[in-house]
Amino acid sequence: MINKVVKVSLIMALLVIVYVEACSENQNNLNKNGSSLAAIRFPDHPSYSDVSSSGDSGCSFSNSQEFGLSNDDNGGEDEAFVAAKSQKQHVKLHLKHRSVSKDIEPKKSVIDFTAKDLIRIQSLHRRVIEKKNQNTISRLQKAKEQPKQPYKPVVASAASPEYFSSGYSSQLVATLESGVSLGSGEYFIDVFIGTPPKHFSLILDTGSDLNWIQCVPCLACFEQSGPYYDPKDSSSFKNISCHDPRCQLVSSPDPPNKPCKAENENQSCPYFYWYGDSSNTTGDFALETFTVNLTAPSGKSGLKRVENVMFGCGHWNRGLFHGAAGLLGLGRGPLSFASQLQSLYGHSFSYCLMDRNSNTSVSSKLIFGEDKELLNHPNLNFTSFVGGGKENSVDTFYYVQIKSVMVGGEVLDIPMETWNLSKEGAGGTIIDSGTTLTYFAEPAYEIIKDAFMKKIKGYELVEGFPPLKPCYNVSGIEKIELPDFGILFTDGAVWDFPVENYFIQIEPDDVVCLAILGTPRSALSIVGNYQQQNFHILYDMKKSRLGYAPMKCADV
Repeated sequence: MINKVVKVSLIMALLVIVYVEACSENQNNLNKNGSSLAAIRFPDHPSYSDVSSSGDSGCSFSNSQEFGLSNDDNGGEDEAFVAAKSQKQHVKLHLKHRSVSKDIEPKKSVIDFTAKDLIRIQSLHRRVIEKKNQNTISRLQKAKEQPKQPYKPVVASAASPEYFSSGYSSQLVATLESGVSLGSGEYFIDVFIGTPPKHFSLILDTGSDLNWIQCVPCLACFEQSGPYYDPKDSSSFKNISCHDPRCQLVSSPDPPNKPCKAENENQSCPYFYWYGDSSNTTGDFALETFTVNLTAPSGKSGLKRVENVMFGCGHWNRGLFHGAAGLLGLGRGPLSFASQLQSLYGHSFSYCLMDRNSNTSVSSKLIFGEDKELLNHPNLNFTSFVGGGKENSVDTFYYVQIKSVMVGGEVLDIPMETWNLSKEGAGGTIIDSGTTLTYFAEPAYEIIKDAFMKKIKGYELVEGFPPLKPCYNVSGIEKIELPDFGILFTDGAVWDFPVENYFIQIEPDDVVCLAILGTPRSALSIVGNYQQQNFHILYDMKKSRLGYAPMKCADV
């Protein structure tokens, strides 16, 4: 029996359609550089609940004793954190999952994340179109523009060698939580920001790059759990100036609230970031210290600092962020948290997401750096990333190339152009932690849906659970048997999913529904976090490939 407990109603589903259409109309006149949202959350840390927070960029790494931790506080691990100078560290972030709150109706949670999924798909498609338009304008104006000073990433400095132990790498470990209890299909991550460090809960997003948090003075902000970040309370906060090359990495507000002036060398760099669903953030681009857990292979950990992280200090923010204080970007661009940690932990990160309805005591994991246990997993498979460097591809996204899909062992006849990333930047498939369900562009979705309907026999087909189709009555059936499902990639890789990753059981109606939906022809296809549950997902940027291994994420 599938262990998914979700409720869907016809009335609420209709509200999704109305809500999405209304939001879509409101988006048309917005200034755009949107992104998709993904999410991960950490557990509460009482030791920092009363600490205030509020810093040049190459991330650097500091020892936990700077926070006044004794050897006892750190588990006596200082001597264990020693490594060969030539080796990269790696960081394992424990991801803690929260169960569904009794105060949140499951059907409302489903409707909320489905609505956000559909809005997000629209915004992702807009970003592709904008990328194409920006490239066209750039070519036309290239001869007229003055060459800009290029931004060269600064190699981050690590702590002195005595903090690392020879023979193995250390790991950065963070705790991730599901947003189900907040009515969200996203995952959240807890981080400590500033000096002294203060705890904040951020949405984790592989579909965007900018790290940002709501800041004092908060001139227009959404409601969040806990106080806003105040840069005046942090000794490590530093503004990035308008004339700093790093200011070129962000888009300015249009019109800017405080336009950069040539005569003012110390003026802070303004930024604007738009997410397509009327969500956006505007403020000052700056540097700050982020505190993380450093865990040795023995399992003992200590708090360490990553200094000079580029982030947005948001004074004007709005959107459907469900109580988070901001967002932590894990996209492919230079602004993302993953990219900024590369000089410390190498060019890879991975996560293993527990299902959103799992027990609160079970942790998911987010790991920066090479995870040897994962690399040695006998069922680890790889497929190549594509699209990087293509003129109209969006640099933030993690594109993969699908060849077809299998339903019940049958390779479906789906036109190849359905999956291709065109020269104009249309189509293609991305792996995304922020979209909940999986969405395939037409006609792929209709072909997949029809294949399931032809192969599923012995169950009563039921209506009344849109947008999910097909749905079946499984009342009184102890063992539900449904067709297998897998994705075939052009490089020969195959990704097979367990049935609970592509069917949702709806209780108390004793109904199961296909957890795959469609997007318009030539739009993005997206493999969402629901299908990624209980797989260890590896983003290997050095070899430009995606790894995936079936895993009990509680054991990672």
